Amino acid sequence: MTWLRKVKGWGQDQRGVGLVESLVAVAILGVAVVAFVMALSVGTVAVGECNQQIVVQSLMRTQLEYIKSCDYDTTYSIVGAPGGYDISVEVDSIPDADDEIQKITVTISFEGENILSVEDYKVNRL
Repeated sequence: MTWLRKVKGWGQDQRGVGLVESLVAVAILGVAVVAFVMALSVGTVAVGECNQQIVVQSLMRTQLEYIKSCDYDTTYSIVGAPGGYDISVEVDSIPDADDEIQKITVTISFEGENILSVEDYKVNRL
């Protein structure tokens, strides 16, 4: 029977896990879990900002394409925007230039904060 104990590692020098080793293992596990949760949080914020940029760019393209499709005028209506988003369109004539060219400035804002502003030009081709 003593031979079996020596082969399998059962013996006199076996001891359990101490308190310090357990605390270190729990601390390492806790740090790993906190790092994982923080990475998920940062990822969620990044996805939210990316989605907002996609919506803003889509609104900008839609508004500019709508203006380009309209007849040459001094005012243009605004396309529909989702809740929280506002679109403003400014039409200016270019000084010292032909009256047949307009500078169009489209600004997209979200909850009162300007997110994107783009300038384009429209020419009266008639």
